[in-house]
Amino acid sequence: MIRISLILTLLLILMQSCAPVFSELQSARTVGKNRVDVTPSFSTVGFTDEGDSDGVQNHIGIQGAYGLHDRVDIRLRYEYIWLKDNDGEGGYHVLGLGPKVGLYRDYIAFAMPIGTAIGDDVEDAWQLHPTALFTWPVYRDVLDVNLASKYLITFCDGCDDLIAINLGLAVSRDLGLWAIRPEFGILLNPGESGFYSHFSVGISKTFGKKDE
Repeated sequence: MIRISLILTLLLILMQSCAPVFSELQSARTVGKNRVDVTPSFSTVGFTDEGDSDGVQNHIGIQGAYGLHDRVDIRLRYEYIWLKDNDGEGGYHVLGLGPKVGLYRDYIAFAMPIGTAIGDDVEDAWQLHPTALFTWPVYRDVLDVNLASKYLITFCDGCDDLIAINLGLAVSRDLGLWAIRPEFGILLNPGESGFYSHFSVGISKTFGKKDE
């Protein structure tokens, strides 16, 4: 019964999510006007409650950003998610789209993606993810530490809103051109026991003339 409840809860989240549940794989940096950034990624997600942990799902995805302005991006994301208990069979396609605005260049940004999931037995359902992004440039253009906090607003009767926190790195020889992005995060339902966690790795490549 615990496993069935866990899977049903996860399915409810997937049916309304715009991302691989809650990973971020980006920083507070914007890509720059007329530039394009592409980030393929892999994630694995588990659930922990009262000291017991269980693997739940894996997913692969890709997200892209286009710079409308030096401090404004439009971002598109696609993820394919499959449950581990299904031996990789079946799955869900998740789409998300939204703006990202740099509030304090390269240090603080705000994103507002909205999206839904598509799959067998999944009805149209949507979530809005207002997200605050913070970046600490440890070594300029070489190493960033990234923190993201998001509130997952659901648009269905009886559904709970969720909170996610992600902590990641961006490592490169030149972060303006490419980055390796390892990340860890948790997803909470306030007032409920247990939490989801993920570990993800993405690789970003930016195309277009770099700002001087």
